[in-house]
Amino acid sequence: MELRHLRYFLAVAETGHMTRAAERLGIQQPPLSLQIKALEKALGVALFHRHPKGVSLSDAGRLFEVEARRLVDDMAAMEQRMARVARGELGVLNVGFTSSAAAHAFTPEALRACRRAWPGISLSIREDHAAGITEAVATGRLHCGLIRVPVSQPEHLSFEVLLCEPLLVALPLDHPLARERHRARPVRGLALAELRHEGLVLVRQPGAPGLYANLLALCEAHGFRPRIAAEVERMGTSLNLVAAGAGIAVVPASMRGVHPNAVVYLPLADDIPLDAPLTLVYRSADASGPAAHFLKILRDTARKAQARARRGQGA
Repeated sequence: MELRHLRYFLAVAETGHMTRAAERLGIQQPPLSLQIKALEKALGVALFHRHPKGVSLSDAGRLFEVEARRLVDDMAAMEQRMARVARGELGVLNVGFTSSAAAHAFTPEALRACRRAWPGISLSIREDHAAGITEAVATGRLHCGLIRVPVSQPEHLSFEVLLCEPLLVALPLDHPLARERHRARPVRGLALAELRHEGLVLVRQPGAPGLYANLLALCEAHGFRPRIAAEVERMGTSLNLVAAGAGIAVVPASMRGVHPNAVVYLPLADDIPLDAPLTLVYRSADASGPAAHFLKILRDTARKAQARARRGQGA
């Protein structure tokens, strides 16, 4: 028995006539009659009573009609679901974020926009460091990710900077530099030389060396190597240590809300060429289906954020 046999049967049951059913189906009446007889033979029951003006369902036919309609409707629903999957309207999207990328206001805004626009896409969220996210995207365990500075750049992956934000120096609340700057109005940015004797808490290999590699290189260009107080895998962990007084850290501005009662966030001097990008990573040849919709939402959300920033600067 094939699905077409069920559709043939239902057409005859609904019209009560072989010829009218054949016309609806777009086939000839004799082949349709043969198909119905073959179905009855396969089932071992008569599905219709034949009479001069057409056909009517037998008791067995009425029972079979319920089952046939359920199967045909289920198949139609499955075909519709698969069509939505093909259009990228339905499916699971696996997305990774670093802790600092997740802390940026851009990230929840983009996730909300995706859920509004594509409610059939189920978002599976994973937090990891930049190296872990890049490796997971490369191996197909994640569709895409948001990181800061790439750790490595495999050839089959694309890296796209969506936004950039300034870096801030995070200091314990009772740090002398924090007390001094709080008395000054407006707050003057910290020069790199002022960090010369500070203990830095860094997010380092294998987690996310890129952002901090740039900072260390800049310090060396200014004639000193900073003292490393601790190396951790997550930026959130580095701020926990700053709050505990274990050192200072340099973090993206979007992290300034972490430990507000224990950490002071101060800007770097304007002449320090450091910022924190928000970088999208995805497989170059696999940006289709739900991933394609999400990438578009990320780019649209980034454009809106940039426009708001420009309006704020012009105010």
